[in-house]
Amino acid sequence: MAKAMMQKNMLWLQSGGCGGCTLSLMCAEAPDLLTALELANIRLVSHPSLNQASGTETIKILQDVLDGTLRIDIFCVEGSILFGPNGTGRFHMASGFDNKSMKTLIAEISQVSEYVVAVGSCAAFGGITAGGANEVEARGMAFDDDIAGGLLGKKFLSRAGLPVINISGCPIHPDWVMETLYQIAADSLTPADLDHLGRPRFISNKLVHHGCSRNEYYEFKASAEKLCDLGCMMENLGCKGTQAAGDCNIRPWNGSGSCISGGYPCIACTEPGFEEPGHPFVETPKIAGIPVGLPTDMPKAWFVALASLAKAATPKRLSVNATSDKIAIAPISKKHKGKS
Repeated sequence: MAKAMMQKNMLWLQSGGCGGCTLSLMCAEAPDLLTALELANIRLVSHPSLNQASGTETIKILQDVLDGTLRIDIFCVEGSILFGPNGTGRFHMASGFDNKSMKTLIAEISQVSEYVVAVGSCAAFGGITAGGANEVEARGMAFDDDIAGGLLGKKFLSRAGLPVINISGCPIHPDWVMETLYQIAADSLTPADLDHLGRPRFISNKLVHHGCSRNEYYEFKASAEKLCDLGCMMENLGCKGTQAAGDCNIRPWNGSGSCISGGYPCIACTEPGFEEPGHPFVETPKIAGIPVGLPTDMPKAWFVALASLAKAATPKRLSVNATSDKIAIAPISKKHKGKS
């Protein structure tokens, strides 16, 4: 008989962010969030949006964690860590605690937790909150953009011996969180399961480009010119699906879609610094007509040569449909070509 998994206590705190990752997580399907946690034998001790506890009861829970009387196996943080002003953290104070910033509270709980999970790109790398001049001094739990350090420093390891587990995305796909939690619940998550940015490899070993519904257009470089067009959005509309980690087009969101299948280019929200692309999200910067952002690991000379060949071989059907908002020419086999 299989050994039953020991129940794990999970604590979730929100810091400098919009709460969008929680909203996405609550859209989990087959099963829903609470059923999924129950199946994994994970007890949700506290969550700002799902709490039944009052304010004073929640403060008591957090104090028990700090005192060591309540064990926390999984500590999830959503939202970036606010260091401002001038590194004090006083832009975001911990309500109910005597002059303690959220920055300090999160760091203290991290030190006594078995696993520490950064949920979303804000918690992982700073994200949208760190955009612009970053007046609030937003950083991630273990990274500031793509620079190791963040709140907990380069050498941080949780009690389980793992660095911060970064489930990046803006927002996250609910399954990314649940599958990570399943691995933790089964005590099967190891350092080898994380990439150089602390992201679970079951997510980051894939590109958003994989499974894209527009791949045929991409292969022939039949490009869309405006958002309502059907063609590939890489050449003109800023799509970074060939550069961004994620299985977004393989694992449907809400059972059916993704950004690209919904008609919007991938903005690489799982990657550090996505919030500051240096150009409008829906534009592709070019040098001498060649897109600056090329597919991951592809030399520029190869891309130019292959793109030229592909465009020369583009079927009329694809070149016409690429700049249309609906299928103008349907595919037809050669056997039946010209027959009614």
